Amino acid sequence: MLPEIAGFALAGGAAYAADLVLFIWLRNYAGLGPLTAKALSFLAGCGVAYNGNALGTYRRRVVATPRARRYGVFFAVNAAGAGVQLLCLVLSHYMLGLTSPRADVVSGGVVGMALATALRFWGTRTLVFRPATRRTRGVRRADEGNRPTWTG
Repeated sequence: MLPEIAGFALAGGAAYAADLVLFIWLRNYAGLGPLTAKALSFLAGCGVAYNGNALGTYRRRVVATPRARRYGVFFAVNAAGAGVQLLCLVLSHYMLGLTSPRADVVSGGVVGMALATALRFWGTRTLVFRPATRRTRGVRRADEGNRPTWTG
């Protein structure tokens, strides 16, 4: 499982970098508002993470779902992870009264990120790139999209 964790971390790191760079560019140079810029950079980050996992980490895993559905579930898992980070920030800032900038970074960027990453790893592994079952006749490799590879 160590290679899987390493691949997931590498794809996630690339996605984080793409999200951050695009957000900064959209916000500061393209002149978009913060929410629009973040929404677009989040979508781009999801695309980078999905492709990194489909073409790298889980490329050899045989999956039973079409690419469009996998991406939809992947997006939902990532949105849930973002929600976990936001919830950690809301809990510490508004409910516990820890309002310093350092407390916000620790709750949202450290604790929230750790919990969100665990959720994303579990979701990506078990919901998005879940292995095909024996009963599945037409199965696809993660990097083959909608082209069926018939087995059995």
